[in-house]
Formats: sequence, structure tokens, C-alpha cells
Amino acid sequence: MTNLDTQITEPLRLHIGGVELRAGWKILNIQPGDNVDYVGECSDLSQFGDETVDEVYASHVYEHLGYQEELPRALKEIQRVLKPGGTFRIGVPDLDVLCQLFIHPSLGVQDKFHVMRMMYGGQIDPYDFHKVGLNAQLLFEFLGQAGFTSATKVDSFGLFSDCSEIVFAGVRISLNVEARK
Repeated sequence: MTNLDTQITEPLRLHIGGVELRAGWKILNIQPGDNVDYVGECSDLSQFGDETVDEVYASHVYEHLGYQEELPRALKEIQRVLKPGGTFRIGVPDLDVLCQLFIHPSLGVQDKFHVMRMMYGGQIDPYDFHKVGLNAQLLFEFLGQAGFTSATKVDSFGLFSDCSEIVFAGVRISLNVEARK
């Protein structure tokens, strides 16, 4: 037996848009940072080969893409790099929930302003603008068009402390979905 025969390769788990260091995960972000392993855009995963990634996680990233070209291209890239049976965990602001919150009569102007920012982005830097609003029906449609075989809504991923865990006015605002290749 050679060393190549006994070599065990670690699974590649890719956290797109992340900043939080977590054992077993590599971070791809559009902006360089201390914990960023790969700098690049989520719609261009050309630095990863076909079927080389075991899992992909992205929290509140894909709403920053245009729905006509960027979002479909990005989801197809995820589909391309995932190994057969691989999992894509995606969290996006749930437009249905945010719309209901926005028109709720108990919210004051400051709360409505905060909900509006969750819809359109915080707009604190050039990357913090939302170009698409998604609910479960629309996200499932985009995932299906990209070739994912199943998609399931989940309450929480329990992986990172990020926007997928936000609760506002007692309501979870993130649409969290696990999709399989």
C-alpha cells in the first residue's frame, strides 16, 4: 500500500460570505478578511472543480444578486461544485415574513425602518444592497431550475451565529433551506 492509498481527504465544506472561523469549514468571501480562505464572488466558483465540495453554507448572501442572471448563475455554480448527494444550506431574508412585519400595526416607525433595511440591505458598503426578495415558493423554484433534487425549509441550521438566526419582534426573519444535489 502506498501513501496515496492510505491518504484520507478531509471533506470540503464551503461557507460563502462567512467571517466566523469554524473547524472543518473554509470561507469564501467577496471581501478579504482574517478568516477568509478564498476571495471571490458567489456567482463565480471557478476556483473550485466540478463535484469537489461536500457542503455549502450561505447565510444572507444570495439576496444581493440580481434575479435575472446573477442568482440563477450562482445557484448553478453551487450545483456544479457540489458532490453528488451534497448539501446546500441557504438562508435569505423571508420576504413573506418581512412584509407581514412591515404592515403590522404594533410596529413604530423605527421598527418599520429596521424591517425595511432587512428587505433592501443595510447599505453600509457597496456590497450591502439587496437586489431580490425571496419567499419559499420563489427560492424553491430557483433551486429547482438550478438542478437541485430536493429542498426543505428548516427553522435553524445551528451552525453559525449569523443572520440566519435573527429573531425580530418575536419572529424568525430568515428563510432557511437545505437543498440536495
